[in-house]
Amino acid sequence: MKLLDRLERKLGRFAIRNLMLYIVVANAVVYFFMRMSPLRTTINLALVPELIKQGEVWRLITFVFYPPNANLIFIVFVLYFYYMIGSTLEHEWGSFRFNIYYLLGVIGTIAGSFITDIPVVSSFYINLSLFFAFARLFPDFQVLLFFIIPVKMKWLAWFNWAFFGYQIIMGTNSIRLAAVMALINFFIFFGKDIITGTKSTTKSFYRKKQYTAKMNSAKKAYVHKCTVCGRTELDDKDLEFRYCSKCDGYHEYCMDHLYDHEHIKEDK
Repeated sequence: MKLLDRLERKLGRFAIRNLMLYIVVANAVVYFFMRMSPLRTTINLALVPELIKQGEVWRLITFVFYPPNANLIFIVFVLYFYYMIGSTLEHEWGSFRFNIYYLLGVIGTIAGSFITDIPVVSSFYINLSLFFAFARLFPDFQVLLFFIIPVKMKWLAWFNWAFFGYQIIMGTNSIRLAAVMALINFFIFFGKDIITGTKSTTKSFYRKKQYTAKMNSAKKAYVHKCTVCGRTELDDKDLEFRYCSKCDGYHEYCMDHLYDHEHIKEDK
């Protein structure tokens, strides 16, 4: 997306790194307080349009920290699963784009809640949008269903899409709107691919794996190195690196040179 590229160049330094870690930790803290006072915690954190209009603006954020309703053992695995998905997406897209994706999900959920006047007491649909994005990018990634049965993400995604479709078909107009608005981030990021039938692949992910393996086999002290300036993650731990899709081969660039370099074309 050209617009995202421009925004990243101008605002990328303000991105929150490891965003999903903070959200998962906040979920764990809220879960602890819910065990002590579930009703009060829910009332104080929920996204309730009427109360927000009265000045309780913190609800625009705190509903994201409401954890799934589950026992302690299951919540640990759920939060870990959320963290794994979110951190992988951030590693694939970069912190800025992941921040934008999550923010769009939050904005969509808030908009849907205000339009339909339906309170929101969890970030279920936002997390569902993360799951759909992960499954779109990594369809063959396997998880252990019930900690025993290996299942590919694409099959779990189809199951969740069926659940989403059921809510759209059988739900009221307000529920349909709220559900669609909450997944607006997914449709913005992947809508064009879905309409045109283009498959979203993660070529950069596999190239990174090959490149990392190559670096490890050569026993290099670094993993990432900018093709232009030669800086590595050892020079600055906050540096982010990306592969250029327009360059042939495995050419990696820091964010300062990702959009400011001559594309390398190999002779064929």
